[in-house]
Amino acid sequence: MQKINLLYFIIVLSLFSCSNSVENATKTNEVIINIPEFAYGINIDSLNIIKDRVKKNEFLADILLRHGVDYQVIDYIARYTRDTFDVRKIRTGNKYSIICTNDSSEKALYFAYEISASTFVLYHLTDSLYAKRGAKEINIITDSTSGVIQSSLWNALVEKNADPNLANDLSEIYAWTIDFFGLQKGDKDKAIFEQYYVEEQYIRLGKVQAAKFYHGGKNRYAFYFEQNGSGDYFDEEGNSLQRTFLKAPLRFSRISSGFSNSRMHPVLKIRRPHHGIDYAAPSGTPVYTVGDGVIIKKGYQKRGGGNYVKVKHNGTYSTTYMHLKGYAKGIKVGRHVKQGDLLGYVGSTGLATGPHLDFRFYRNGKAVNPLKVESPPSKPIDPAYQIAFDSVVSSYLFLLDSVQ
Repeated sequence: MQKINLLYFIIVLSLFSCSNSVENATKTNEVIINIPEFAYGINIDSLNIIKDRVKKNEFLADILLRHGVDYQVIDYIARYTRDTFDVRKIRTGNKYSIICTNDSSEKALYFAYEISASTFVLYHLTDSLYAKRGAKEINIITDSTSGVIQSSLWNALVEKNADPNLANDLSEIYAWTIDFFGLQKGDKDKAIFEQYYVEEQYIRLGKVQAAKFYHGGKNRYAFYFEQNGSGDYFDEEGNSLQRTFLKAPLRFSRISSGFSNSRMHPVLKIRRPHHGIDYAAPSGTPVYTVGDGVIIKKGYQKRGGGNYVKVKHNGTYSTTYMHLKGYAKGIKVGRHVKQGDLLGYVGSTGLATGPHLDFRFYRNGKAVNPLKVESPPSKPIDPAYQIAFDSVVSSYLFLLDSVQ
């Protein structure tokens, strides 16, 4: 019995020794890998990088001469790299970096100018003098927001510290189904969207993936989905949110006068029909066509409409845009326009007390209230994509419900 215990002790001791040997061998053979650091595509492990911003009234020569670059080198890259980037377009406040040797001389080897947060131009300052454009890696993250309308969608998003541009995107997504001039206190919005970052710096808003808007006592959904090589927004049943006509010909304004058969004219001081919608907006606000069509009239209406454009959309519908300050480039009779094309700019020509757009909608030649026109959807989900679309909707419905 003692011999067996002794043998057992020897075996255990051998295994313990072997284990320690393997562990020591592993530690002895351990390899530490140093990941090189890059900036603008340059390995800067053994270099020094000096970062700064372009100051007011500062030019390329001012920057590079300060860092010991010969004027002949500066003159060369300014003259012969314009096809890559014209240094005369260097802007105050933009970032730049001097990449130089990591010694007492700090000889400048490269100059990187950041054209934008994600794009740059890199100048090689030694040996072969040349420049090349580059782009930083863009990271896309998904974020969400929700809010309750108190005054406007814009203010609701700003109060939540969301990018105000999200208001523009949502207004365009829902442009065919929600009248944003008729939002009411208590309306609610939710959105799931992309955000673009470069080196942890937010640069811009990405695509809205899904949204939910409570308006008029009804939830209105929007889901982005791609089919047949193109993307669009659809409701939960697969109907396109795009309609034959936009709800309004301009963005973020207010209705100053509605459709009426007897309105007191603000200039003439008499009652007469006003068969249109007046949108009060700052002078110069862009005005867009609400649907595809052909421009059939353009000119000055002496009866009070001032500068105006009339678009025929089909055999049934046409629209008129009055009191314009001016016209967009290329606007002329006979031109075909697409929904959302720029027609002109809000003004106060004709009989007007201030800048506004008088927008009129005609069905079979008879003026109708634009706010009551029901426009059918256009491109529904292709049956071949229905299963994939239903899966997307299910996922985003769950995520939207999770947004608090």
